[in-house]
Amino acid sequence: MFTSVSSRSAAAYQRVSIETAVSEASPHQLVNMLLEGLLRNIGSARAALKRGDIATKGVQINKAVRIIDEALKPALDLAKGGDIAANLNGLYGYCSLRLTEANLRNDDAALADVIRVIEPLADGWKRMGESAPAVLPLSH
Repeated sequence: MFTSVSSRSAAAYQRVSIETAVSEASPHQLVNMLLEGLLRNIGSARAALKRGDIATKGVQINKAVRIIDEALKPALDLAKGGDIAANLNGLYGYCSLRLTEANLRNDDAALADVIRVIEPLADGWKRMGESAPAVLPLSH
C-alpha cells in the first residue's frame, strides 16, 4: 500500500536528523548513542515479548545484537586497551550470547539480565563525559 506524504516526510526527517547527529558526534557521544540504542531495543523487545508479538521481539533483539557485534565490540582497541578493553569485549560477548538465548527461548529473564549488565556501563559512560576517549581504549 501507500504511506501518506506526511508519514514519508516524518521518516525522512528522522533519518536526516539521526545521520546528522551521528556525523557530528564525538567518539564518546557515538558510544553513548549506541549504549542508549542498545537499551532501547532491549526494552522494546521486552515489551513485544510481554504482548506476545514474537516477530517484533526478534527484530528488536537482532538490532541489539548488531549494535554489540557490529559497533561496540569493533570499537574496542584490544591491542592497546589492556584489561579494560578485554573486560568490555568479554562483557559484550556475554550480552550477545544472552540476547541470542532470549530470542531463541522467549526468555524475558535473559533480556533483564542484559539490561542489568549494560545500564551501569551506560550510566558510567555518560558520567565520564568527553574525557572518555582519552581514558578508554577505543579504536579509531
